[in-house]
Amino acid sequence: MQASSEDTIVQPDESLSLLRLLDPDVISDPYPLYRQLRELEPVHWDPYMHAWLVTGYPEVVTVLRDYSADRTPPPAYLDELGLSFMKPFAQVMLKQMLFMDGAMHARLRAICGAAITPRRVEGLRSVIETIADELIDKIITQGHMDMVVDFANPLPATVTARMLGVPVEDRVQLQEWVIDIAEVLGNFQHHPDRVAEIVQSLEEMKSYIADRMEEERRRPTNGLIYSLMMAEVDGHKLSDDEVIANAIITLIGGHETTTNLIASGFLTLLRKPQAFEQFRSHPEIAASAVEELLRYESPVQHTARIAPADMQLGRKIIEKGSRVVAALAAANRDPVRFHDPDRLDLLRADNRHLAFGWAAHFCFGAPLARMEGQIAFNKLLSRISNPILCEEKLNWRGNAGLRGLTSLNISFDPSTPLN
Repeated sequence: MQASSEDTIVQPDESLSLLRLLDPDVISDPYPLYRQLRELEPVHWDPYMHAWLVTGYPEVVTVLRDYSADRTPPPAYLDELGLSFMKPFAQVMLKQMLFMDGAMHARLRAICGAAITPRRVEGLRSVIETIADELIDKIITQGHMDMVVDFANPLPATVTARMLGVPVEDRVQLQEWVIDIAEVLGNFQHHPDRVAEIVQSLEEMKSYIADRMEEERRRPTNGLIYSLMMAEVDGHKLSDDEVIANAIITLIGGHETTTNLIASGFLTLLRKPQAFEQFRSHPEIAASAVEELLRYESPVQHTARIAPADMQLGRKIIEKGSRVVAALAAANRDPVRFHDPDRLDLLRADNRHLAFGWAAHFCFGAPLARMEGQIAFNKLLSRISNPILCEEKLNWRGNAGLRGLTSLNISFDPSTPLN
């Protein structure tokens, strides 16, 4: 429902709708659109999206902190909208902490937090370094590579498989399922001819994790699936369905965020030769550089919330139950918060970006994604000599929320693999 406003409602203008992200030319560079929306009004009613678009940094923080993440539509409502195919996804979403509030969210997050500890993440450092080197070794003598296919996809896929405690050779299949399921998450438009295939991928992934749980009961490992099964907080443990649902969201987050960070970040560095050379010459700035790349090219562009009551946001009154889309990528370029926000500054101070969210729903996998990003860029910049972008026109995936490249072909000076 469209909420009332203290101001005159701006007349509908389809050029200022977030649906324009479905245009390949716009998704290739969404920042001019975000700037238009933010300068028009940081809280803007989009009649084409039937939602409030929030693009200002302070306003997005308020939404992430105070608005409800419990936005899974009931089955009957999906039927009314002609979206019955979404029911299997809704059933999984109901058990994922990403779509919960309050005590239920706190319980799940505490249990998952007990399973993904700083010690577990730090213990993966040498594993990530080895995987990164092995991937580069495979292509280093060729003088060319597809950054997405050869590195940005398989690195987090392999790391996530190791972390979950599943056979590394299963990563290709897991990656295919993740790509299918991620097509639904964060997207405005679903392709009818892909529905059956995507639902099948979801069911196969659920069955796969259930089978792995049975294997863990027979022969326990120290993987994340087993940790989720065993983790207990205040006497509470996860049900099998909750383990499956949250293993799925961990897989998707572990793949998508890091893959997009590496590929989009490397593209950004190729386009900014001074920053490229600065990072290459000073690997010690990796932590700061990765934070800036996360801000500058946010792997997750937006997220949705629901107004839990009639609330004022900016100069607007948002009615209870209204859908609100918080554009993280737009907030990360807001000059109210960031000086010269469209400039890449790898040493930017006070870089409190929103790429991983905020408050209770801050991404619990952020430490792992950061570590993977820091290792990945240092390995690539130290070992890939004189990389050159081979494509004038780049292809971006048709996913408005999880924005990423389908490929990134580069050439470079061939070298010798590590011994």
